Amino acid sequence: MNTAETANDDTEAGEARRDFIREIVRADLAEGRVASVVTRFPPEPNGYLHIGHAKSICLNFGLAEDFGGRCNLRFDDTNPVKEEQEYIDAIETDVRWLGFDWGEHRYFASDNFEQLFAWAEHLIREGLAYVDDQSADEIRANRGTLTEPGQNSPFRDRSVEENLDLFRRMRAGEFPNGSRVLRAKIDMASGNINLRDPVLYRILHAPHPRTGDAWSIYPTYDYAHGQSDAIEGVTHSVCTLEFEAHRPLYDWLIEHLPAPSHPRQYEFARLNLSHTVLSKRRLIQLVTDGHVTGWDDPRLPTLAGLRRRGIPPEAIREFARRIGVAKSDNLVEVQQLDAAVREHLNKHALRRMAVLKPLKLVIENYPEGEIELLDAVNNPEDADAGKRPVPFSRELWIERDDFMEDPPRKFFRLGPGREVRLRYAYFVTCTDVVKDAAGEVVELRATYDPATRGGDAPDGRKVKGTIHWVSASHAVPAEVRIYDHLFTEEVPGAGGRDWLDDLNSESLTVLTGCMLEPALAEANSPATVQFERQGYFAPDPDGTPDKPVFNRTVGLRDSWAKIAKKGG
Repeated sequence: MNTAETANDDTEAGEARRDFIREIVRADLAEGRVASVVTRFPPEPNGYLHIGHAKSICLNFGLAEDFGGRCNLRFDDTNPVKEEQEYIDAIETDVRWLGFDWGEHRYFASDNFEQLFAWAEHLIREGLAYVDDQSADEIRANRGTLTEPGQNSPFRDRSVEENLDLFRRMRAGEFPNGSRVLRAKIDMASGNINLRDPVLYRILHAPHPRTGDAWSIYPTYDYAHGQSDAIEGVTHSVCTLEFEAHRPLYDWLIEHLPAPSHPRQYEFARLNLSHTVLSKRRLIQLVTDGHVTGWDDPRLPTLAGLRRRGIPPEAIREFARRIGVAKSDNLVEVQQLDAAVREHLNKHALRRMAVLKPLKLVIENYPEGEIELLDAVNNPEDADAGKRPVPFSRELWIERDDFMEDPPRKFFRLGPGREVRLRYAYFVTCTDVVKDAAGEVVELRATYDPATRGGDAPDGRKVKGTIHWVSASHAVPAEVRIYDHLFTEEVPGAGGRDWLDDLNSESLTVLTGCMLEPALAEANSPATVQFERQGYFAPDPDGTPDKPVFNRTVGLRDSWAKIAKKGG
């Protein structure tokens, strides 16, 4: 992060980006309510990050960058039953991949367990917390509803001494899971259910990834979160709208504890993306039930999945900038993400030729055994990308869809007697069609015009079609995986349907026997490339040098919108 600027000197990016959160920060700095900006990204390490988290990451780290402050990475690790080191490692990898760094400011809520326990005892001494022996079901039943007040616990008026004794014995591990909790004593008749004596601690005999067996009780998220913000000196606690109703509890705890600072919580609309799910619970179900191959399945909206699909982090940051920071929820079409990806890759991705459904083309008047190296442009959008040599020979692979035996009038590719341009090479004319016993076209014969190498015909004749190809003797066989939306519906499960019923059975198509130009095997690079006329593709770790595997990142155009418009 850039920390060279003073807090009151916005960067150009900060001036350019205007949203209600940035306006709040700008005003707080101008009016002296804060001296410098401290934000935090506080994931729970119980799953992999998804693109909704990316929006929060870009906002929190972006605020720090724009206003010369800092952003902490803090793991709110208060539930050891669901938390694993794997998730901690994956989260750090994802944040760095997006282009952000927390420097020395990596924290854990578990770092504060002793302080949080001491502050819980402070609340007990002040008569603001008590040990409750009711079960979880009893607490839930007595909490009331949105229209009816809750009922006081029969244990609400225990003495300070009894509460302290029981709370310390809870810590010592004397009681079984679920037998007691520590609750804040606020107001069981509050219109905000979160203030109806919320639970602060629960008994949980489970080892913690960082503290081991040291604790038999763990703080709740609501209790640990705000106090960790205060300990870290966070000035702006930015979270999504579902936490708006929790803000009064956040403020109540900060006000009634000897916290070293008083952060303020601000809420923004979470990302809702069409044709996918961003619920961590649902993502876990997709993984554990085998609907996808793992957390990095390229069909998932996880950052690991998007990375494996070949989506560059710059495109995700640009997508986050475009959708902005709003105060109310809305549905963002996944095509907006695709557009940001295409725009970035169009400028930066190298071009290569790949034939996904090969059909043999033999140029009968081309000398047998001869090989030419033709110049091919690496990226027409980037002159500095240069050119590469592509081998050309008598036998080629072309795309099966680029040939029709009886083509319609507006089909401008290859057909009997038709002439087309081979990309970077020559004009060729189809002279014969070879079929197998079943009548299937298995090979095409053609002639070429040697005078048209890399350009137009000297006699001025024109062709309307240009097709790509791969030299058969140089082709690298590959597997190509075509990914589509994981769900057929914009909002899976809308209208009361089972959300799993909306899974797209055609979300993955595996093509084998694809033929790639040799540069795709020689590069040994994880970078996403454009298969000319096909789309953008990224090498998958399942591949090997002699048989690579490529994942489609995104098509060249938004074909899904056309399909949806036609209704199928």
